[in-house]
Amino acid sequence: MYYDPDLSVAKEAATQEKIAQQLAGNQYTIDVKNEARVHLWYAQRFGKTITPYQSTEDAISTWPTTATALGVYIDENARLQAFAPYGLNDLFMGIVRPNKKLITAAVYQAKAHKWQQKWPDLTVVDW
Repeated sequence: MYYDPDLSVAKEAATQEKIAQQLAGNQYTIDVKNEARVHLWYAQRFGKTITPYQSTEDAISTWPTTATALGVYIDENARLQAFAPYGLNDLFMGIVRPNKKLITAAVYQAKAHKWQQKWPDLTVVDW
């Protein structure tokens, strides 16, 4: 994910293609989204209108669980930096806890169930 005030589909597609080429040998599926554009499609996909994000940090702060609300980047001094608005404890302890800023109970419960099927040792906190 990234944040670019250019909201054009063409710019996002070009960025997605550039990253796909750079990671061509990667075995994982990479999903690249311009967080500045999310409000344009969110309602159609999730049935809820949201205000435009103002930054990557703003977007991360709304992600569905405290453990997944994490962004890592390389700063201007080539050092890894992390943004974790709810801390890292839940991630390291295997705790799935809802972030109720944006998602519904149904969305959270579906995600938590799917993850617990894949990783049975997770501790899922009720909505």
